[in-house]
Order: sequence, then C-alpha cells, then structure tokens
Amino acid sequence: MTDTAETAETQARVLSAALPYMQRYENKTVVVKYGGHAMASETLGRAFARDIALLKQSGVNPIVVHGGGPQIGNMLKNLGIESKFENGLRVTDRDTVEIVEMVLAGSINKQIVALINAEGEWAIGLCGKDGNMVFAEKARKTVMDPDSNIERVIDLGFVGEPVQVDRTLLDLLAHSEMIPVIAPVAPGRDGHTYNINADTFAGAIAGAVESERLLFLTDVPGVLDGDGKLIDELTVSQARALIKDGTIAGGMIPKVETCINAIEHGVQGVVILDGKTPHAVLLELFTEHGAGTLIVP
Repeated sequence: MTDTAETAETQARVLSAALPYMQRYENKTVVVKYGGHAMASETLGRAFARDIALLKQSGVNPIVVHGGGPQIGNMLKNLGIESKFENGLRVTDRDTVEIVEMVLAGSINKQIVALINAEGEWAIGLCGKDGNMVFAEKARKTVMDPDSNIERVIDLGFVGEPVQVDRTLLDLLAHSEMIPVIAPVAPGRDGHTYNINADTFAGAIAGAVESERLLFLTDVPGVLDGDGKLIDELTVSQARALIKDGTIAGGMIPKVETCINAIEHGVQGVVILDGKTPHAVLLELFTEHGAGTLIVP
C-alpha cells in the first residue's frame, strides 16, 4: 500500500470514528472559553480557530468567550498605569476599565475573529454591551482577615458579575451562520462599564443559551485526584465532595464552582481541559475518551 493510500485509510478511520459524535452535537450550541497559554501561542491560536471553524462546518453552533489578563497587564505597564491588587485580585479603577475594554473588546477580540475568518467562516466580535446582551452589577468580594478571623468586603472597583443575559442577539447570529466571539465586558444599570471574569461570563452565556457543552480551555489537563491523575468525569455532588475534602483546591475551586453554577442554569455538561493541547476542542467533542474532566448533573 502506498503512503498516500495509507494516509487516506487513516483519515477515513478517523472520520468514521468521529461521525457519531458529530451527529450528537449537530444543531447544538457549544460555548468555548478561550484563554491561558493557548492565547499566547500563534500555532495553538491557529489550531483553535481551525477547531471552531470545523465545528461550524459540522453543524455545531459554537460561541467563543475569551479572556486576556496577561495582555491587559502588559498594556497597563506600557501606558505607565500601575496595576493595583487587593488580596491577589486586580482592582479595576476608572482608568483601568477603559484599558480593559480597549484590550478585550478591541485588539484581542479582533485577533480571534481574524483567525476564525481566515479558516473560511464568518466570525463577529462582540462584548456584553452589544445588543444589551449582558448586564452586570458591581461584584462583592469578601475575604477573611487572618488577624481578626473576621470577614471583610474588599472593593475591586469596576469588577462585575453578570446578572442578566439576553440571548436574542446570539440566536439571531446562530440563524445567520455567524460565530460570536465575545469579550467579557458589560454595562451596568448604573451606567458604568464592568470587567467580568471570563469564566464567570462564559458560564452565564452558556446557561442563558442552554448549551449542550461549555468548554473551559485552561493551563491544566482538568481536575486531578489525590494521586495527581486526571478524573475523566464527575457529577456535581462528587465535585462538591472533592472541594470539601480538599482534593480540589486553590484556583481550581472557583473554576469548578463556575461549572456547577452553569449546570444548575441549564448547561448539559461542562468540561475543563488543557488548552495547550493542539485541537483540544475537537478531541473533547469528537472522540470517545475526550480530553479533560467532564462535569455533569
């Protein structure tokens, strides 16, 4: 058998194995939160765009929500604006929120749109302000004072939480064959602009459109057990138990809690997977074993 014939046979086997999964997600909505190191790699960025384009070509309705924390930090540094932190959390003051909106809804958003468009699809860049898609309220964060052991509220400035999502625009775009690429910036009823954590924003979008899957592309393979091995699947109750016993700890806790909240608002399943793996989105959706940790009701 020639090399060409062997390649063709391999491609046929791959397509045959993937076909049932493609049919499963046909006409279904999949929300993908894109961030971490995957955004910093040109090669991974092109692979991600190719994955999103292929989803659309396979009859799936993808919605992309992206972050951009490192890019915001770099821009603030270049402009001579000092980043302020409170208990490790960035404080977004009036000057900073303008830069956040410029970077997230501007340069980063349009870069992702251009990558997807280069793969032959129609992507459109948006943020929560467009079509009154998302409204936010000022986030209230509480921390425990280590000296007094008393909780106190910290003011993070114009950092918000999504409180209302209108899916009208997203439904219109789905019917028009366009791929929304959304920056996590939204207005408040008070007239201010708020910077929203991209994971939280993606969860709110996924819940509003009742997506079949919400994928979090992160810098880790997924949720790990006590021996450091990847857990393929968890129920909500199992995930809560792992948080309680300390298996899920640190920065993974808010991510898993966002997964649970999305499921409670109508998402069928949420996956935490490694965005540094090329074509992680396709591996998760179109292969038998997936590529991360699936959390289900």
